[in-house]
Amino acid sequence: MRLLHNAIACLTGLLSLQVSASPTPVEKRQTPTISNRVIFSPPSNAGWVDPRVLYARAVQLKSGALIATWENYSPEPPKVYFPIYKSTDGGASWTQISKVEDTVNGWGLRYQPYLYQLPVAIGDYPAGTLLVAGNSIPTDLSKTKIDVYASRDDGVTWSFVSSVASGGVAQPVNGQTPVWGATAYRDSKYGQKLAHQTTTDLKSWSSLVDDVHDTNSYAARPGMPAITKLPNDNYIFAYEACGSDGCRVHYRLTRNPLEVLSAPSYTLRSTAGSTTTSSPFVVWSSVGGANGTIILSGGSASNIFVNQKLGDPSAWVEHKTPQPNAYARSMVLFQNDDGKMLIIGAGRLPPSSTNYVSVSVIDLRTTMGL
Repeated sequence: MRLLHNAIACLTGLLSLQVSASPTPVEKRQTPTISNRVIFSPPSNAGWVDPRVLYARAVQLKSGALIATWENYSPEPPKVYFPIYKSTDGGASWTQISKVEDTVNGWGLRYQPYLYQLPVAIGDYPAGTLLVAGNSIPTDLSKTKIDVYASRDDGVTWSFVSSVASGGVAQPVNGQTPVWGATAYRDSKYGQKLAHQTTTDLKSWSSLVDDVHDTNSYAARPGMPAITKLPNDNYIFAYEACGSDGCRVHYRLTRNPLEVLSAPSYTLRSTAGSTTTSSPFVVWSSVGGANGTIILSGGSASNIFVNQKLGDPSAWVEHKTPQPNAYARSMVLFQNDDGKMLIIGAGRLPPSSTNYVSVSVIDLRTTMGL
């Protein structure tokens, strides 16, 4: 499988907050179900580069509003940026409110955006600050740099916070040295590995700590990490196993989200024998019984995979959704009702000249027959 780039999934400096913080209660409201509603479709014949758009992410703010962003392959100049769209009606309609632009490198913000709202204060940034992390890369793809930007007004204006890591050419080739969010090529022993860095102030970042590497094969390319907390205080850490298992989705269960390396790895396989490949995303919902439900999306399937037994490898069940499969699509559970879930995607890897950004909102209880 051809890979453009690997994960920003979540900066692990924010990971311990993201996976353990309880959702902030918001006003109860009805959330409509939606099927593949288009947010943005690039204009035709206007110089947009294949794949046009890709790698969509979304978050629900404490106010209940939804914020979305993605990779824009728009004409250059001007430099590429991450658009910021907002919905105040549960995903039914969207309006662009701003864009996050590279203000420090002169390269543009090109790959792997990730949205996150601080549930507590970190350093000088109060609870409620909205963050975007992404890969700043020049037009010739000669450098990679993970930068963080912050908004104190729910996405209307943005300012640079810090740089997490820097690397070489933005090509997924063993022996090169780019950084892909939580994925780093900075170890000569591995063609690619997953690693994390932590922060206590959003300004300075720790040294790398390995999360996944393959000691048996230099060609192995684990990537695209995603993580969430389970009600038994375990964490599920999902990733793709490229170079060694055809980019099939694997996962690990661990008590400590900062010590993933020693946890055993499982291949995601449904009770019907189905697997999915590339770009996983994972969340946990309280619906579905005493253990709730793990929901996992992979890049090759429109369907979602659910597990109501805390990640038991024999308990994954596949369910249909109205949202098309996409490279690095993501999911958001609604704070007022985590039985409702938004899925956002922006199409497939090149050649993909018809990509667009769209969302679906599904009722998990109906989808799973509860």
